[in-house]
Amino acid sequence: MPQQLGIIVLVDTTNALAERTLSGNTYWFDNAKLYGSENQGTENLVTAIHGSYWQDGSQATEQVLNWLPYSLGSIPPSVPRGYAADRSQRSDEEALANLQSFANGPGAPDVAELEHIRKALGMRANTHGLGSRGQKVLDVTGNIVTEGSSQAHSYPPPIITDVFGQAVEEKIMYPAEYGSPDLVTDGWYWAASVDTSRPGTYTYEMRIQLHDLVQRGREVIWEPVNFTCRSSLKITSEPKRNAFTKAGMGYLPIAPMQAPTTMPPTSPTAPHGSTAPTSPMGPATRTAPTAPNTPTAPMAPQH
Repeated sequence: MPQQLGIIVLVDTTNALAERTLSGNTYWFDNAKLYGSENQGTENLVTAIHGSYWQDGSQATEQVLNWLPYSLGSIPPSVPRGYAADRSQRSDEEALANLQSFANGPGAPDVAELEHIRKALGMRANTHGLGSRGQKVLDVTGNIVTEGSSQAHSYPPPIITDVFGQAVEEKIMYPAEYGSPDLVTDGWYWAASVDTSRPGTYTYEMRIQLHDLVQRGREVIWEPVNFTCRSSLKITSEPKRNAFTKAGMGYLPIAPMQAPTTMPPTSPTAPHGSTAPTSPMGPATRTAPTAPNTPTAPMAPQH
């Protein structure tokens, strides 16, 4: 079975959008630090990949890479993607309930209270290309960003749109986008299988799409902005080994069983002139048959 290796791409979205570059604004991690990956937590991650080959030199196992992009300073990825829609619907229901209470109350509604309800509704951002429309903008704690507030809003998660570069062109790895029922990845994720039969260090690049909150006239939208970043793979290969013996492929190191060293039991003495039978299981244990009882004459009395 191929070995799975996860690579996290953590993006400082606020600074990347402000500077219009991912240089200095990405942090890469993988779960192969103990196996030799270098520069963890920086933009210069070198992922260590250990391959193996059979005695004839053919590839024994392949490596599978999984990339997971996250946004720094946004709602945690463990929160379901449907949270924003649920939170928007809940705020609308709360506003309708407040309006209903004003309508049923005595006298004319207070204009200041109505304005407060309008601002508390927050602002809706048109989310072209993000799979939904008109969701409200949330802050980093998951609450609605109200109109006129200075709350820092949460950004949508980064989206990987392509994986390319030297490792792909030289057919060292074969990336593709796959569907997944995992809501954390929004139903899609990028993965690649790696040819470990060709040791060396290879670079690859990734296109990542971020979304900037901008206002176009009276409409607030999430505007897509495309960036690229780079990482590396360091591939090594060694002969296939037995995980128990650390030697070549073969049988497990189980010592052969030895026969017991106890002495066999002693056989009973056979009658004179006969030999006790033997069996393959050991010395015979039965005795020779005896003659049947015969009547004897009474003894004469002694004087």
